[in-house]
Amino acid sequence: MLYTMSEQHLTTTKFSSFDLPPEVLQGVEESGFSYCTPIQAASLPFALQGKDIAGQAQTGTGKTAAFLLAAYVHLIKNPAAEARQKNQPRCIILAPTRELAVQIHKDAEMLGKYTGLKHVAVYGGTGYDTQKQALVDGVDLLIGTPGRVIDYFKQGVFDLKQLQVLILDEADRMFDLGFVDDIRYLIRRMPAPDKRLSMLFSATLSHRVNELAYEHMNDPEEVIIKSENVTADRVRQEVYYPAMDEKIPLLLGLLSNRDDSKIVVFINTKRVAEKINAYFQTNNINGAMLSGDVPQNKRLRIMEDFTAGKTRVLVATDVAARGLHVDDVSLVINFDLPNDAEDYVHRIGRTGRAGASGVAINFACEDYAMSLPDIEQYIGHKISVSKITNELLVTPKAPARIERKKKLHDRKSAQKANPQHKTGTPHHHKKKKATKQNGKKQHENKQHAKPHSHRNQDIKAKPTSDNGMTKKSAGLSKQIQPVKPGLIKTFLNKLISGF
Repeated sequence: MLYTMSEQHLTTTKFSSFDLPPEVLQGVEESGFSYCTPIQAASLPFALQGKDIAGQAQTGTGKTAAFLLAAYVHLIKNPAAEARQKNQPRCIILAPTRELAVQIHKDAEMLGKYTGLKHVAVYGGTGYDTQKQALVDGVDLLIGTPGRVIDYFKQGVFDLKQLQVLILDEADRMFDLGFVDDIRYLIRRMPAPDKRLSMLFSATLSHRVNELAYEHMNDPEEVIIKSENVTADRVRQEVYYPAMDEKIPLLLGLLSNRDDSKIVVFINTKRVAEKINAYFQTNNINGAMLSGDVPQNKRLRIMEDFTAGKTRVLVATDVAARGLHVDDVSLVINFDLPNDAEDYVHRIGRTGRAGASGVAINFACEDYAMSLPDIEQYIGHKISVSKITNELLVTPKAPARIERKKKLHDRKSAQKANPQHKTGTPHHHKKKKATKQNGKKQHENKQHAKPHSHRNQDIKAKPTSDNGMTKKSAGLSKQIQPVKPGLIKTFLNKLISGF
């Protein structure tokens, strides 16, 4: 079913108009929600009747609340079987990124506060044993990324025999990140589609996403919230054409001239992120860097500080393009234009969320300007060009020194150069070599203590067995022995007589 996005962010449909259990409605009201967004108003009537949903809507339009509320109602109206064990989840929610899994868990704790259901989030990068123990202690709603979920599943930490609800969020991103085989692996170990409620939500319902839906769901109801624009309606977009050496001065100038309190700067590589962060440190910019190899504990701390307003600018690779749900992000800067037009939509979708307005500024430099035509074709309109003025270009102070971790081969080289532990004792394999070298030196010292010829030295260095074979090459070749006089003459006489 196709719906058109209204001019207003919210519809006239109230949550109280649905048949929600009191404990669910109480969580909704305490969260400050009264009216539904279009995706919520369109999908909840079907999901509350127990029908599967394949939903499409722009990012930031309330998909998370839609599937969480439907899941709570289904679990409350359909109590778990008596034979169910506490480590058998009743609902599983799969998300493509750690950030998105964390955000869904946070929303679930808020909306499901009075349901009595236990939520457990599992994702890579941190808390392996802690998350594992949480599953053992008991779980109703399991929220996680496919990799960590499968890891625990194969260990037998939990099983899916009592599953009642399956939710796939950002399904198109699952394909992009190569998780589709993992998802199919898990789905095949769940109850049959007609024995569970299944919901799939995505920014786009592509052919491959629809194939996944109809293969593993029970005749899903297709709900599409169509907007006139592919990008968020309330995001004003503009593009600058800086030279490569103008990008940092322009970025610093924009940050200095604007009063936005929450800004996300997107780049394509970790090295550029480190470079920008180094300039922030010396140019009085309150910023932080978020890339794929940042440890999970630090990632969570960075996100908490950014969400709370303690950090003004977040420099991020595409790891944050999906799953970054932060209120009041008013400005997104594409320091590097993405190579994929769809990624552009998800990046600028970090602003203009929940009905708010936002601005997306793009740098079309000589390295990435070729991506702009594809982006404009994908979003269906031209992006307005802004002129670079001298006032916008700030002369930056020299960046802070970037401390990089040593690569593996660097560490190995360091070990070879200094083969001792901190205690001063040599490695075991080095010790053996040292013993052999010491033995050789002692042998040489003994030889030089008593003069001898090189021939004698060679003979002594190659001990032979009783049959004249060298110990090293016994059974392979005989050692050459001195020839006695007369043997050659005897051999020749025998040879002549033979003719």
